[in-house]
Amino acid sequence: MGLNWNEIKSRALLFSKTWADACNEDSQAKPFWIDFFEIFGITNKRVATFELNVKKLGGAQGFVDLFWPGVLLVEHKSRGKSLDDAVDQAIGYLHNLPERDLPQLVVVCDFARFRVRRLATGETAEFELKHLHKHVKLFGLLAGYKVQDIRSEDPVNIKAAERMGRLHDALKASGYSGHALEVLLVRLLFCLFADDTGIFQPAQSFRDFVEERTAPDGSDLGPRLGQLFQVLNTHENQRSKNIDEQLGQFAYINGRLFEETLPMADFSTAMREALLDACALDWSAISPAIFGSLFQSIMDEKARRNLGAHYTSEANILKLIKPLFLDELHAEFERVKGHRNKLFEFHKKLRQLTFFDPACGCGNFLVISYRELRELELKVLRADHELSAHKGQLTVDVHGLIGVNVDQFFGIEIEEFPAQIAQVALWLVDHQMNLRVSVEFGLYFARIPLKSSPQIRHANALRLDWNDVLPEERCSYVLGNPPFIGKKEQTPHQKADFEPVMNRIKGFGVLDFVAAWYVKAADYMRSAVNEAAPRVAFVSTNSITQGEQVGVLWAWMLAQGIHIQFAHRTFSWSNEAKGNAAVHCVIVGFGLNDRNDKTIFEYADIKGEPLAVPAKNINPYLVDFADLLLERRSKPICKVPPLVEGITPLDNGILAFTNEERLAFIQKEPRAEKWIRRWLTGNDLINGETNYCLWLSEATATELRAMPHVMEKIAQVKHFRENSKSSQKFAVTPWLFRETTIPDKYILIPKTSSERRRIFPLGFVENAVATNSALYMNGGGLYEFGIICSAMHNSWLRLLGGRLKSDIRYSKDIVYNNYPWPGFAGEPLSDKHRTAIEQAAQCVLDARAQFADASLADLHDPLTMPPALLKAHQKLDTAVDTAYQPSGGKKSYASDAERVAFLFELYQRITSLLPAPRGKSHNEVRTHDVK
Repeated sequence: MGLNWNEIKSRALLFSKTWADACNEDSQAKPFWIDFFEIFGITNKRVATFELNVKKLGGAQGFVDLFWPGVLLVEHKSRGKSLDDAVDQAIGYLHNLPERDLPQLVVVCDFARFRVRRLATGETAEFELKHLHKHVKLFGLLAGYKVQDIRSEDPVNIKAAERMGRLHDALKASGYSGHALEVLLVRLLFCLFADDTGIFQPAQSFRDFVEERTAPDGSDLGPRLGQLFQVLNTHENQRSKNIDEQLGQFAYINGRLFEETLPMADFSTAMREALLDACALDWSAISPAIFGSLFQSIMDEKARRNLGAHYTSEANILKLIKPLFLDELHAEFERVKGHRNKLFEFHKKLRQLTFFDPACGCGNFLVISYRELRELELKVLRADHELSAHKGQLTVDVHGLIGVNVDQFFGIEIEEFPAQIAQVALWLVDHQMNLRVSVEFGLYFARIPLKSSPQIRHANALRLDWNDVLPEERCSYVLGNPPFIGKKEQTPHQKADFEPVMNRIKGFGVLDFVAAWYVKAADYMRSAVNEAAPRVAFVSTNSITQGEQVGVLWAWMLAQGIHIQFAHRTFSWSNEAKGNAAVHCVIVGFGLNDRNDKTIFEYADIKGEPLAVPAKNINPYLVDFADLLLERRSKPICKVPPLVEGITPLDNGILAFTNEERLAFIQKEPRAEKWIRRWLTGNDLINGETNYCLWLSEATATELRAMPHVMEKIAQVKHFRENSKSSQKFAVTPWLFRETTIPDKYILIPKTSSERRRIFPLGFVENAVATNSALYMNGGGLYEFGIICSAMHNSWLRLLGGRLKSDIRYSKDIVYNNYPWPGFAGEPLSDKHRTAIEQAAQCVLDARAQFADASLADLHDPLTMPPALLKAHQKLDTAVDTAYQPSGGKKSYASDAERVAFLFELYQRITSLLPAPRGKSHNEVRTHDVK
């Protein structure tokens, strides 16, 4: 147990009086500093070297008065000598010290005065000996009271992971691998952290042990580490009476962290140096919230090349945990902090909360949640201290009052190494918070030996009954970030895990992997009484709230009585690291209770900060509207021209040409020119590119046989189709594509477009064959073009369309066929409104024509859109919005979501007039009234 600050201050005061008259450096400096260390309880071990021989800056020999590698350098002078000269002398020694030996504190002293510099920041303090007790916290690291501002973006996190990576590589290259290597690295991580945070006392005990008790060539480092691990797993009163003094000073750790006996690792000189280099870092500054992910990435050579790219930022984790539980708890604290009994009950409540992450990885969500819960508990202790002070009670028994502990946190992780890291990370943040409490109240507090453990289960969350980890009736919150894996990216093993969970849901094959966690969570909470059921929040790819997945997943979820309680609409889930991996995500918070305090977090900029908007109801599209689900429709709900999918060639590219290939083919087969037509993909339309194809639907057999090179290509197509299961039945007509007709003029709509474009690009096309990467509208004119180009339709598309990665997908069956056009709910569209839209649409085309050399990609880029085109689109938006006003539309809308909420109203009115479908399907429209 460390000394409390009151005891340290008392010792410092006695020290000042004892040495008040000292003045001679030669005879009194050494006993002065030996006595100084005893202020902090450092006795019976030589932690520092006196009169160390080093080279000064410039090469001359010098002697450091006192040196504790990695901790402290002292230059001592006789009373009255210049401290400025002493500082210059001390700094001169630093230039020739190995980087890992650089001290954290540089101190100069003449008995009467101290000057202390923190090397990392340059911060300097000077005071007289008689005031040492007032400044003794400057030396807090000597007593285990070192507390730093832990910042996830601190480069020390990356450095630490890189140094552990070098050690990992060296051990693996030596043949030490697998489970043993992972456990060894986790243990070393704990020892490095313990060395700098007061778990091991005095500071740097582990480093000193490696440096002083192992051979420079590393030959005995493996056995010595094994001996140390055995000591750390043995209670002090059960250790051998003949134990080495340096080993005997290590605290008993427990927690089963050092319980398993590992195979002995063989170290070399370089490997020992790599470990000492890791020791040289200040591990007290490490953020357990992100270091686990970085640490895990060192095991993967590919991931390490982009080290720091894949950890989850604290800001993004807080987006989930604040509305899930943290904001509510802080609000409750503010209500009770002035009432002793209520405060006591609130503190008791904090101890009873439990948190469960069923896809915990390295524990990021659990670590941040635990840290924030401990921060809140610290506020409770402060409030209790203030209330006690009013009654004359001036001390707080932190040992008896701190209740929140790591055993309130539960997780499931499919990989063993991250599961181990998650457990250790929670212990690390626990100790960091204990240090905060120690500094706050001046009473040393540490949970060593480890008596409580987080419950992190190494298992498959989709195969395991979650009640085996934490019985549902004991669970307060389920949270996390399940895997981002699309339906097409799932491995056979993942599909085998996914299908047993999902096979009760018709059409589940279209769902992303994350949907299985939603279903498991619904199952987990369903057995509880609503008031007692846990609340859940997951980060997910936004695809589960868009397109066809909504009807499949949420029809089932809503049928289980699930209510969405808060949601973050689409935002960029990334971190502060360079080369970070950004994904477009949503956060969905849900439970069995239909709460009145629902909130939608909207993003004007997906990389910016959200705006919290109260909502009456949050539907599966994350819109403030009734729980409405759109069905896949084969026909539009309004009487408008249908959209048709483009031509499917089934030719393996054999009948397609670039312009250069077209010219070369015509040269050797001139008769083919008649049958070559423009061939447009969605990307071709967007990027202004033109390719070509052989369109032979009207060619006679005689005409075909007269073109031998064409016949050669037809033969190649026939061979391809005969050997393709999906195309075999079309092998009998190898000169034809799957579809054989297409109009001469139509509106072409690509199926995908970059999410950066606020206006989905489309255009009029003549005499071209559209491929199945696009949709076309036969019979569409300026009016239809104008509606689809409008802000109203684009809002509908952005919120309801599916995604291909982050690109927006235009769906015929979901987006277009369900779209409520003006004039179909209420008053018919007037000629005036139609004409205004047509004229505005022509203005858009005219504005485009001014930039004939620019592609739609150029014109629709938000950074390069010409002002004339932007103005034309604004005019079009006004015309379309005005056409909706007779149906209840507004003059202006604050967001896409507000537009979509209005369109949902029209959708309900229009579909209520349609005849009921003959057969019901799993994705039939369902509307749940908001109560």
